[in-house]
Amino acid sequence: MNGEILAFIVYFVAIVGVGIYFFFKEKGEASQANFFLGGRRMGPWVAAMSAQASDMSAWLLMGLPGSILAFGFGQMWIGIGLGLGTAANWIFVAKRLRKLSSAAGDAITVPQYLGNRFMAKSNTLQVICAIIFFVCFTIYVASAYVAGASVFTAIFPSLSSQTAMLIFALAMLLITFFGGFKAVCWTDFFQGLLMFGALMAVPIVIVITKDLDTSALSAIYTYQDAASGQMVECSFGSGVFDASWQEIITGLSWGLGYFGMPHILVRFMSIEKPSMVKKSATVAIIWVVCALGCTCLIAYFGRMFLAEELLTVGAQKMVFITFARQLFPSFIAGVLMAAIIAASMSTADSQLLVASSSFTSDIYKPILRKKASEKELLWVGRLIVVIVAVIAFFIASSKGSGAQAIMNLVENAWAGFGSSFGPVILLSLFWRRFTYKGAIAGVLGGAIVDVLWLNFLADSTGVYELFPGFIAGLVCSVIVTLIDKAPAKEVTDLFDRAMSDDDE
Repeated sequence: MNGEILAFIVYFVAIVGVGIYFFFKEKGEASQANFFLGGRRMGPWVAAMSAQASDMSAWLLMGLPGSILAFGFGQMWIGIGLGLGTAANWIFVAKRLRKLSSAAGDAITVPQYLGNRFMAKSNTLQVICAIIFFVCFTIYVASAYVAGASVFTAIFPSLSSQTAMLIFALAMLLITFFGGFKAVCWTDFFQGLLMFGALMAVPIVIVITKDLDTSALSAIYTYQDAASGQMVECSFGSGVFDASWQEIITGLSWGLGYFGMPHILVRFMSIEKPSMVKKSATVAIIWVVCALGCTCLIAYFGRMFLAEELLTVGAQKMVFITFARQLFPSFIAGVLMAAIIAASMSTADSQLLVASSSFTSDIYKPILRKKASEKELLWVGRLIVVIVAVIAFFIASSKGSGAQAIMNLVENAWAGFGSSFGPVILLSLFWRRFTYKGAIAGVLGGAIVDVLWLNFLADSTGVYELFPGFIAGLVCSVIVTLIDKAPAKEVTDLFDRAMSDDDE
């Protein structure tokens, strides 16, 4: 048996086994809190690695190094924005959210946290948030299927796209359906280690085994774009500051999205103790800095040794896979390439679980079945996992232009989350006087400006819609809160109690 195929079989058996293990392990104490939030018992290493693995998709191992390989370090601004956003999220948000989400009625979803934070009698904000989550995450999961299938077919050309997508979807569904949050976090933990090891291994072996030649960096290559038919010129440039001001602002603004990313925020809520956040933050920040740095090195070395082979045919996204096959024995290369599948899967299973938890906890229980038992909610959550997975599969596998349009919305979904929820989450954690009406205004204002900018100003300005959307959400939240009457004493008392020095 081919070593690469054997490595993939071992990998998939292992991650599916984790899901089944947690299904039987947690059977005696099955509950919403366990299934959707791991019972708030995630240790610092698991929480950190799971957060980073669920954040960084196959983009880290294919899209980013391919873009840098083709067009130089000016493409790194998105990576810089994401690195800064990751650090800021862990430093400023994680501990406060862990404390306040626990104090505010032991919330297990982000919409539930926001409702409890203001002791709201209305479900309006929760329902708005849950609907947005359900729709956007279904699209996200569909995009992960497409990414996973593209990796499979790139590695195993004999597989059809439909078959590859089905294998990917079934493995992810088994992990999430059976194991819930703990299985997702533990598989993300190991997948995060795999991604990290793979990214570190390639540049280290290149430095040890190859003679570096910087003269190759000055060569210019061209290829014909398959979609547009246009000739694309690939010049490596001189550095990060080759980018335009629009590209710099756009890249940095990607980091703002983290403050509103539900699948990242729930990791903060799941940490066992607030006192553990510092260790988690250290692990996560080191992980992301090293991972992004190694990605840049892989692209840099790729320009020296693989540019003519890959750039003349527009195959720059294959730089990591090509290096893995050239530098390592077949089985090890298969393990390294499994890291790409790990990147796609760790993002998708987290999003699948958050979509399910938002519908179950924020729509089904408070509106449709107020007296639903824990067992009923648990199985409804599993049913929603299946429904979202199936809908996402049909979206991803359809061939029409409508499906392609939906897939193109994924980048915009990141902006939508960041614009709608980022300012609201930050203000809820740092502004004692922040009100429920201000939160609703922030979510709606950010979302509306995000959509308007995307449709009417994004192309002409060259600025990513997340930046103006985030500013609009922040302004709307502040203005409406200042106009609104101050929150009740019990709301401010809740904030004060949560922000006390007690880390336990």
